[in-house]
Amino acid sequence: MTENSRVALVTGAARGIGRAIALALARPGLILYLNDVAIGEEAESTRNEVAAKGADARLLQFNVADTAAVQAGIDHIIKESGRLDLLVNNAGITRDNLVMRMKEEDWDRVLEVNLKGAFNCTRAAAKPMVKQRGGRIINIASVVGVMGNAGQANYVASKAGIIGLTKAVARELASRNITVNAVAPGFIETEMTAALPEKVRAEMLAQIPLNRFGTPEEVAQAVLFLAGDAAAYLTGQVLHVNGGMLMA
Repeated sequence: MTENSRVALVTGAARGIGRAIALALARPGLILYLNDVAIGEEAESTRNEVAAKGADARLLQFNVADTAAVQAGIDHIIKESGRLDLLVNNAGITRDNLVMRMKEEDWDRVLEVNLKGAFNCTRAAAKPMVKQRGGRIINIASVVGVMGNAGQANYVASKAGIIGLTKAVARELASRNITVNAVAPGFIETEMTAALPEKVRAEMLAQIPLNRFGTPEEVAQAVLFLAGDAAAYLTGQVLHVNGGMLMA
């Protein structure tokens, strides 16, 4: 971000990749809104760590799938801080199952949170960014949104949709000096992957040339790059962070 870019919002920031992104962005002079669907101990802990790095950390509770709540959240940011320079659409969920066994509500819920949530936040944030003639939007996609993955039809569809959303909105907002990019993580060392059976972890590792899972901090560094001055001429791009699992 430039010296004038002082206000950022990270959704799903309480833990995991969202938390790592918030910590990577944190610096003195930045007002950093940390969103989550529920504000509990994890969110408070993240806020404290972000604040310790010098940022003005503020918790903001809303469900990204709730259109009215998202708009109210963005309106609050603009009323309180006057602008919004960076949006990171990170919030997401999984409800895995084979497509023949997948419940309709599990399909709907994942698409509502992951894809509609990114749409809701992007649409609401685009208005103040257009008015101020500048901003950055970074969407967290996934390697499986490009290559597919059995048992995750809903999640894969949502992440593939995020990549399409990124490219469409990048074209729409480029004339207003707003860049829109995506980061597509591969298998990242999180609570979810840590809980997998050893056999499944071994099968995943066999697909990764670097022979290890990534870390949330490595994904966060990709976001930090796209948010910075060095990425000013990048828009509509997907930055893959997957250890060579997919070489696009």
